[in-house]
Amino acid sequence: MDKLSVLNEFFGHRAFRKGQEELIDHILSGSDVLGIMPTGAGKSLCYQVPALLLSGTTIVISPLISLMKDQVSALLSSGVSAACINSSLTPEEYSDTMYRACRGEFRLIYVAPERLGTQEMNRLVSSVRIPMVTIDEAHCVSQWGQDFRPSYLHIAEFIESLPQKPVISAFTATATDTVKQDIIRLLGLREPFSLITGFDRPNLYFSVMNPDNKYAALRRLIGGFGDKCGIVYCLSRKSVEEVCEKLCADGFSATRYHAGLPDTERIANQEDFIYDRRRIMVATNAFGMGIDKSDVSYVIHYNMPKNIESYYQEAGRAGRDGSPAQCILLYSGKDVKTNEFMIEKSREENTDLSEEEKDIMLERDRQRLKEMTFYATTSGCLRESMLRYFGEKAPSYCGNCSSCVNGFEEVDITVDAQKIVSCVFRIKQKGRYYGKSMVIDVLHGSGNERVRSLGFDKLSTYGLMSDTPVQRIRAELDHLIMQGFLSFSGGEYPVVELTAQSARIVKDKITVRMNLPKEKPPQGRKRAEDSFYAKDELFEKLRKLRAKLAAEEKVPAYIVFSDAALRDMCRVRPTRMAVFLTVSGVGKKKAEKYGEEFCRLISEHISTHPDDDKPRG
Repeated sequence: MDKLSVLNEFFGHRAFRKGQEELIDHILSGSDVLGIMPTGAGKSLCYQVPALLLSGTTIVISPLISLMKDQVSALLSSGVSAACINSSLTPEEYSDTMYRACRGEFRLIYVAPERLGTQEMNRLVSSVRIPMVTIDEAHCVSQWGQDFRPSYLHIAEFIESLPQKPVISAFTATATDTVKQDIIRLLGLREPFSLITGFDRPNLYFSVMNPDNKYAALRRLIGGFGDKCGIVYCLSRKSVEEVCEKLCADGFSATRYHAGLPDTERIANQEDFIYDRRRIMVATNAFGMGIDKSDVSYVIHYNMPKNIESYYQEAGRAGRDGSPAQCILLYSGKDVKTNEFMIEKSREENTDLSEEEKDIMLERDRQRLKEMTFYATTSGCLRESMLRYFGEKAPSYCGNCSSCVNGFEEVDITVDAQKIVSCVFRIKQKGRYYGKSMVIDVLHGSGNERVRSLGFDKLSTYGLMSDTPVQRIRAELDHLIMQGFLSFSGGEYPVVELTAQSARIVKDKITVRMNLPKEKPPQGRKRAEDSFYAKDELFEKLRKLRAKLAAEEKVPAYIVFSDAALRDMCRVRPTRMAVFLTVSGVGKKKAEKYGEEFCRLISEHISTHPDDDKPRG
């Protein structure tokens, strides 16, 4: 059997995606590889296909139990012998799995890094041939990455202890040059073939909103998605609790996930989401890595993350099956301050690092937060901004983000700029600088107690912009800071300060212009394909059949078939097994298992809908 036969028979695909075949060929030739591929690009197939062609048992090192369980369930459903070894197994399950593993019954075994040095693992690797060791989420080995895990540092030692040197394959969705070099060095990759397929996900629509009322905006957005599945990310456990409670009170099918919950509740809530018992997951960044749920239609960030790497990974959990999906960031200036506090706090928690290393990481994290803020406040193409951060060139117009779809126009804000700079100057005359919120409150003429108690309601700039929306004032203030006409200091209490360039606005009266979004409803572009299938009767029938089969087998629905596979069934409309096998995502095992029922349903639908498109078979 060759690589294309494996791809077709077990995974139901007729051709490889970008980069997959090159990585597979190098693995099969005995070369170590490093694949940096975006979520949804098919990293798993890059090691699963060669694992079925190599003689022996491939070990896959994975950081999370949920990731292992999803991968193993999908493999078993496709007819591949696989197992996982982690703390979720009962003593009886663990004993049986290790016994079968030592007999060489599995082609792939997923292992948590903490298990590598155990006596059972030593017995396993001395009992069977290990042709390849795969490291998933390989960026976890680097302390300069966003998800550093000390247990990953012991992987190289484990590989060195193996009786025969295996091929090492490492994969991740995000890695800067520094992290990439760390992966190669710390995992002991030998002159690896490295491949970066690109970070663009064309099926994802990116949007940034700056609403006055975040929850009202969130509720409106989720209401527009109907019964589609989505994730809402919050920065803190408190926000998760508040948002989830409000959504449930408003009648939405939501659950929650954060590190402060008991293990039993956290696992139960995760399974409710994966098995479609709840449609919305409200979570901190503790949720998500390795969640292989393919039908997530939207990811909304209720707060801005602290770096673009985290945002890219979390937003990328939408549209994993290639279907259109939306990634929406609800930005607020308060998010910057919250992230600064969390960055400072993490410095003190890194007790394993020297003071010099702590300072380096602190500066790195501050710079990453600044880059994330630039993304959240840019009036240019969001996709271009993100790809540029990862070192990838992209057009300045993508046609699939809020900036490009809604459009923007260059506006003369000279008069507003003079008012804003003058306000900062007048506040400083009272004794010291204050933060963005105070400057905005004074300009907008807020009647809050703090403004009055400081005497700022008596300033000449008080209420100068009372007719201007607060959101517009904030955008213009951020623009002046980004252009260097004002500065925004870091620290525990960040303040807006004058700079050497400030005088150019007030005294020299230079012209100041900025791009502002055109006044349009903040909605993503509707896609014909998305709206068609959302209403397509056959698609809904297929979803219900898939849900019934998944419930019977006690597996998530996407393990049976992805939404993309159901859409292809709507296109092909197979009524015979031979044609059913041509559907993307349908392999031999799944065709034998599910083909008859799906073909029967499609045939019945066609007989009652004679005006529908003529089926192919």
